[in-house]
Amino acid sequence: MASGITGIQYGSIEILHQPGRRNFLSDISSSIQNQLKKKYQYELTNHNKQLKYRGLCLSRPMAAAEVLDDQEDNTTLMTSVKAHDSNFLGAISFSFGNQAPFKFTTSLLIFSSFMFLLVKSSEKTKVPARKYENLPPSPPKLPLIGHLHHLLGGLPHHTLARVTEKFGPVVHLQIGEISTVVISSPEAAKEVLKVRDTACANRPQSISIEIMLYNYADFVFAPYDEFWRQMRKICIMEMLSARNVKSYGSIRQDEVLHLIKSLQSASGRAINLSEKIFATTSSIVCRVAFGKVLRDRDTLIDLMKKGISLAAGFELVDVFPSFKMLHAVSWNRNKLLKMHKELDAILDTIVEGHKLKENGEYGGEDIVDVLLRMKESGELKFPITNENIKAVIFDVFAAATDTSSSTVDWAMAELVKNPNAYAKAQAEVRQAFTREEIVDAERHLHKLNYLKLVIKETLRLHPPVPLLPRASREECEVNGYSIPLNSKVLVNIWSMGRDPKYWDEPESFRPERFENNNIEFFGNNFEYIPFGSGKRICPGISFGMANVELPLAHLLYHFDWKLPEGMTTADVDLTEAYGLAVIRKNALVVEPTSYNPST
Repeated sequence: MASGITGIQYGSIEILHQPGRRNFLSDISSSIQNQLKKKYQYELTNHNKQLKYRGLCLSRPMAAAEVLDDQEDNTTLMTSVKAHDSNFLGAISFSFGNQAPFKFTTSLLIFSSFMFLLVKSSEKTKVPARKYENLPPSPPKLPLIGHLHHLLGGLPHHTLARVTEKFGPVVHLQIGEISTVVISSPEAAKEVLKVRDTACANRPQSISIEIMLYNYADFVFAPYDEFWRQMRKICIMEMLSARNVKSYGSIRQDEVLHLIKSLQSASGRAINLSEKIFATTSSIVCRVAFGKVLRDRDTLIDLMKKGISLAAGFELVDVFPSFKMLHAVSWNRNKLLKMHKELDAILDTIVEGHKLKENGEYGGEDIVDVLLRMKESGELKFPITNENIKAVIFDVFAAATDTSSSTVDWAMAELVKNPNAYAKAQAEVRQAFTREEIVDAERHLHKLNYLKLVIKETLRLHPPVPLLPRASREECEVNGYSIPLNSKVLVNIWSMGRDPKYWDEPESFRPERFENNNIEFFGNNFEYIPFGSGKRICPGISFGMANVELPLAHLLYHFDWKLPEGMTTADVDLTEAYGLAVIRKNALVVEPTSYNPST
């Protein structure tokens, strides 16, 4: 064998190193060396020789590496790797000259597939920029992976905010083969969500969503077409209308009073309030969707969270969709198929139980009842299937649970951290209700003006879905720039909500900023669109707000809240993490003291 890497084999794929192409990573090597500035260091070992090389460890399961050559014999050294991240490389065999093959293994079986992509890309590279001359500004990019390395170093809405801060409110990123446009100004957001709403009305595709949601059989991620319009109309008119939301009031009141009793029994002790809030919200959504709290509720929530988490992460097949072989070696595909099978079994049980007219705890028609009624009516232009029903159940349950509970959780955290706002909100609630009236508080929530400002400010700082995902159905222009067909378009509402151009002291929690202005969250004020805007605006705003206002009012009325001994307001952690929505990374632990208005 000739000196150098002579072969890489992964399953049935074998890539032979040809003479004269000794270092086929040279282009990517120099780019990484120039751009990463020694940010990552890895150690290579080959027969007692120690070498250093600079590498780029991307979100799993992909990596780009700079390969260095032995100065003595020009043999490419890549025998074993000690990486700070155990997810860096996969199982690969190398042959060096006449030596026996070496093998090293970590948790990923993907690096050789990446090498395959590198070789293929040298033969044929897809670069949308060659077709579209007037793309938005872009940061420097690397061969093959494009701008993927710019997404390192934090949650996506944070890293993208840093990119747009440097390169402008409309930025083009080439993520592998996917053209991606990031929007971070109200003016550009209006172009996408209103002026070009129909042109940008699709959702980005993802293998995770495709598997978990029955090949896009739902209405949140389904493509924009006649069937999507029909399903959305059913959800708005038959399930989430103001009349329907009002009819669920007894469920909300029942579950919130159960929460209050639970907290009263823990009065004076530190409790995990985040956990309590989530349990209450999930019980409300369960009863509204299914007629009762499921025995499998926790399993259902866990499966949904894992599925959405994988969808929000990085998947190689989503970045290089033209390489069909990646479906066979997808890092998460088997996980997703297994989770989908478990999820489908639970949802099947729910649907079949409703077909048998099993009575729930809630006497009215729940969401599954509505969907089955519409299916059996024979009046729909596009008949719906059991898969559609199960996918819509996923949409409603996943969207309503984490978004509402996280908003209540963020609001309580901000109030505890900001004593003046807390005192003002609590005083308003206690002045608005007597002890008897608070039991039926939902009828009088319109009195709580300051509480509504608290919720608005919470949604400004902590929108449940910080990046609104769209996809272009046709070529169009935004702010004078060309948006290619099938581009992923991400509107960063998190960064717009913290932009000092539109908000005074944007990082401060000041509910009063919404006093005496007409800024609302119904999609017309583009500096503030926590529920989106246009054709894809959240259809469940009324339902979500009802699940936020009532718990907050009761928590502020029934208890005085303080931090555990030794903690100050500066210790309240507002670090974010991804769940079904953007949630608090660390739970809110506080001490409730029951309020007795007679004393």
